[in-house]
Amino acid sequence: MVQTDLELSYQGIAYIFPGQGAQFVGMGRELYMESARAREVFDQADRALSFSLSKLMFQGPESELEKTINAQPAILIASLAALAVLKELLSPFDPKPVAYAGHSLGEYTALIASGALSFANGVLLVKERARLMQAATENNDGSMAAIIGLSRNAVADICGDGEVEMANINTAAQIVISGRSETVKIAAELAKTKGARKVISLPVSGAFHSKLMSPAQKGLNAALRSCQLDDPRSAVIGNLSGRPLNTESEVRDELERQLCGCVDWEKSVETMVDMGTNTFVEIGPGNVLTGLVKRINKDVHLVNVSDSASARKFVEEKIRSIRI
Repeated sequence: MVQTDLELSYQGIAYIFPGQGAQFVGMGRELYMESARAREVFDQADRALSFSLSKLMFQGPESELEKTINAQPAILIASLAALAVLKELLSPFDPKPVAYAGHSLGEYTALIASGALSFANGVLLVKERARLMQAATENNDGSMAAIIGLSRNAVADICGDGEVEMANINTAAQIVISGRSETVKIAAELAKTKGARKVISLPVSGAFHSKLMSPAQKGLNAALRSCQLDDPRSAVIGNLSGRPLNTESEVRDELERQLCGCVDWEKSVETMVDMGTNTFVEIGPGNVLTGLVKRINKDVHLVNVSDSASARKFVEEKIRSIRI
């Protein structure tokens, strides 16, 4: 009875995973110390990467961890370790959420969680993605800025002929632009004259999710051609369309365009709500996505699972709720 009720209750739950920027020195250390299942995730990743990523995550230095080539696989592994603890606590029931989603890098975590991408292939693919993106930033003077308080149509007008592009539509009032540093600076000033409440220059190393990532996307596509993908067990909400990806071919098409495309997080959240989601569980370091979801829809329930204690609390509350 508990299993059936738990599975039914999961029809309203979506798992979401953070992207680059969520990293911090020490993330995942508690998971490693407390859970054999999480420890296995870290150890497998270290072997796959042929270096101790876990040591860098736990001890730093921060200057190395924040580099794209390290930050992306680190966030992936921290998120998957938290997921492993959550799944262990739910065992033997293993209920499936209605959908998975992740912001940029987090989409890869979502694909692994959904079964569309194996752990081993996912770790190596993210390592290559990070390497290619870092190389692209070193060859282009790019930057990003968040525009607060303007609509997507207004920001699209500011971007004009495409020298600056919308990179992330995080909420209706928070849109990130990306492009060459000089043109981003001009667009940021124009946004202020158009009534933006605030424009924030982002501390990133390059113009992610813009055409300046074309060399990285080309290299990643070469790696994708030899990478096994499968149909997701539950829908993964695509970054670019904000719609469900249900087949291997849809997943592959998404990944072949993601680095240069715009992450429409607002639409992704709206789609999950339309699918019946009433609880969003952010799994991994930080709570950035939780904050964004709250701004998009104030009626949903929000949960963060980043360590053993938060995972245990969520599971205990979920089981207690179906027994009442």
